[in-house]
Amino acid sequence: MQLINKKIIYVTGLPRSGSTLLCQLLGHHPDIYSPGHSSPLSHALEKLRYTLSDDPFLLSQLDVDFDLTYNRLLHAFRGFINGWFAETDKSYVVDKNRGWLNMIETVNLIDPNFHLLICVRELGQIVGSIEAQHKKTLLLDFPDHIAPHSTYYRADALFKDDGIIGKPLKAIEHLQDIVDKQLETRLCYVAFESLLEQPMSTMNTIFQWLGLSQPKIDPQHLQVKPSESDSHYRFKYRHQTYPTIKPAAHHQISPRILEEIYKNFVWFYEMFYPELHPIRKK
Repeated sequence: MQLINKKIIYVTGLPRSGSTLLCQLLGHHPDIYSPGHSSPLSHALEKLRYTLSDDPFLLSQLDVDFDLTYNRLLHAFRGFINGWFAETDKSYVVDKNRGWLNMIETVNLIDPNFHLLICVRELGQIVGSIEAQHKKTLLLDFPDHIAPHSTYYRADALFKDDGIIGKPLKAIEHLQDIVDKQLETRLCYVAFESLLEQPMSTMNTIFQWLGLSQPKIDPQHLQVKPSESDSHYRFKYRHQTYPTIKPAAHHQISPRILEEIYKNFVWFYEMFYPELHPIRKK
C-alpha cells in the first residue's frame, strides 16, 4: 500500500498572523525542509478531485468496482503528494496555504500522520495590519476592488464568509465541531503574539509536538529567504522575512470596527484571547 513518504507539516491560518515567520523558524531545524512560500498543493488536490469527480470513465469504473477504483484514487492522491516533495531528502517538509483549513477531513484520509499548524492573531490587529499596508499601496486596488471604499466597508468585506479573513476564520470556528479526539491532537494553534514575544519557548513547544529536538535558533540572526510573489493580492498582504524578530507595530483601530468584531466573533476571543474581550474584562 502506498503511503505518504514524508512527514508533512501543513501551515495555515489567518492572514497577517505570522505564517511566513513560522515557516522561516521551522526551516532552521536540520530535519525540516521549509521553502517558506505559499504552495499550490492544496488547490491542485481540490482541482484534481473536482475534475475526476466529473470524469465519465472514472464514474463508470466506480459503477463496476467501487472499492478497487476508490483505492486507486487514494493511492493516486498520495502519489501526487509524494511527487510534489521529490526534490528533498529531508524527512519533514512544510507546505503553507490557508486552503488546508477547509481540507482537514481530506488530509486526514490521505495523510493520517499529518500535523497542522494554525496561525491566529487578535482580529483587530489583523485589520490594522492590512490597513497599514494598504496605506503604503494606495495607488493599487485590492483584487476584490475594495480600495475606493471606506475603512469600515473594507473591514466588512474582509470579514465576510468568503473574505480574506472571514473564510479561514469560519473554517477555524468549524474546527470546534470535531469530535474525533485523535484528529484534534493533529492540530496546533500558534498565536502571532506569542511567536513574536516568546519565539524560543513557542518554537520549543511546536518542535516537541512534532516529536523533534529543539535546534539552536538565534532570533537576532535568522536565515533570510527570498520573499514569495505578492502580486497575486496586489501587494496588500506582503510576505517578507527578516534577519531578526522585531516587535509588531500596534495599529489603531476604529472603535466602531472593533465593537463589531467583538460582537460578531465572541467565540474567537473566548477560545484564543479571553483576556482581551470586553465582556471578559468586566
